Amino acid sequence: MNYLEFTKHYGLSNRDIAREVFLNNRESIRVKKEKTAVNNLEKIFNAVFRITYKKGFQALNMRALSRETGMSLGSLYAYFTDKEKLLEMIQGQGWLIISKTFAEVVEIHEDPRKKLEAVVRAHIFLSEFFRPWFYFTFMEARHINPSEFAAVKSMEEYTQNILTDILIQGTKQNIFTPENPELTASMIKAMQQEWYLKRWKYRKLNVSVDQFADHLIAMVEAFCLVKV
Repeated sequence: MNYLEFTKHYGLSNRDIAREVFLNNRESIRVKKEKTAVNNLEKIFNAVFRITYKKGFQALNMRALSRETGMSLGSLYAYFTDKEKLLEMIQGQGWLIISKTFAEVVEIHEDPRKKLEAVVRAHIFLSEFFRPWFYFTFMEARHINPSEFAAVKSMEEYTQNILTDILIQGTKQNIFTPENPELTASMIKAMQQEWYLKRWKYRKLNVSVDQFADHLIAMVEAFCLVKV
């Protein structure tokens, strides 16, 4: 599956994401009209990503968000009580996107080799399609409170453990070499993160997301597959 095919199957628009956030938080959001709430949540998230990309989450405050969105402070408080609650919404939605997609991808293939390839592609393609969410989660993790940081670590451990489990399964079936699956999974994870953290480097090299995924999979298989 290439990137275009992936986005057709798994991709969500910003409006779809905002609608999911509204439905998952409708008890705490005081605006009950769905269309209005979805429009404003989409506007809020886009503003958060613009501000934090330039200045970091610590520089974000309600007045800055009010200016960037064109919404009054009172209107913003109808969606969340403070920026920690806003952060919780963003982290929670990021977790849902990742867990839902990976759960489906893992179930598609029985063969460990195909499953490993599908999971590697899924992570890279997700991070391309939802880059603001991935970038925000990773870069702002060091600035958030301990409980939220624990949630970020949990997301990272979740995806890394999937890789580890596939490598262990493949080792038992004599498909992959028994070369420290935990460390191998960690290294694969680091290379996946390269795509959304240092995309400027690959843009300079004229490397597309499909080329990056193909190259990483080739490297992983060259190291992991049992030589016959």
